[in-house]
Amino acid sequence: QVQLVESGGGLVQPGGSLRLSCAASGSIFKVNTMGWYRQAPGKQRELVATIPSSGPTNYADSVKGRFTISRDGAKNTVLLQMNSLKPEDTAVYYCKARTTTIRNAHFLTDDYWGQGTQVTVSS
Repeated sequence: QVQLVESGGGLVQPGGSLRLSCAASGSIFKVNTMGWYRQAPGKQRELVATIPSSGPTNYADSVKGRFTISRDGAKNTVLLQMNSLKPEDTAVYYCKARTTTIRNAHFLTDDYWGQGTQVTVSS
């Protein structure tokens, strides 16, 4: 089994910054693409940013130039640096990791989600 633990959410004023962290642990063979998603009240969950094990990152248009995603492959950790935060960034932020595990001598790849961390941007 794979567990994702997020941290770093909180309350910040408009224009401020926060950094989210997510660490994957468990019976991991390989962590493939990692990413951050968010869900605001009354809205569907949406992609914020993704980062593969190798290759380019991907961002939602609404966060380009303000958010930066990065990862530490050795630690199976993904970070989201959020700058110039706006009230519309308020949401629960979820980490996702597409992870390959070994079960009964077979490779299995599944998406795993963290529990979510609240980000509130308000004055």
